[in-house]
Amino acid sequence: MSSKPIEGRMTAEAGDGVVVFHIGMRVNAFRAVRSWWPVFTAMPRMLKELARDPESGMLGYRLLLGGPRLMYVVQYWESQEKLLAYSTAPDKEHRPAWAAFNRRIREGRGKVGFWHETFVVPAGAHEQVYVNMPPFGLGAATGLIPVGRRGERAAERLTVA
Repeated sequence: MSSKPIEGRMTAEAGDGVVVFHIGMRVNAFRAVRSWWPVFTAMPRMLKELARDPESGMLGYRLLLGGPRLMYVVQYWESQEKLLAYSTAPDKEHRPAWAAFNRRIREGRGKVGFWHETFVVPAGAHEQVYVNMPPFGLGAATGLIPVGRRGERAAERLTVA
């Protein structure tokens, strides 16, 4: 991923619908490493697996920190079907990690928190502008084009009736 800013106003090439998936963990007890470390290390394995498989449906992601206790990932997916297929596939990293997490959360008594949010965004119901930015967010996941190709104003890019 390039860190060099692209001059001017750009928008994401994605004109189709997209699924935005937020997933994260909160360390509630730093000393309880046994409770939160496996959760912390499972996500990079899943992201590597998904990045190696273009057919998985994951378009891209961004790792974020929300202070010393909160870590999360914003993911962009082609469809909810592909996101759900990955989450339930018995031969992928997610299923065993989820099962292990559920065992630990019962044993850990609140020492680690977990959350996720899924947004299914139809075509025309999203818009984005990046000004003098390197590829970022949905634009990094799908590619960038000059704003004018999708409309100069936000109202033009948001075409849902």
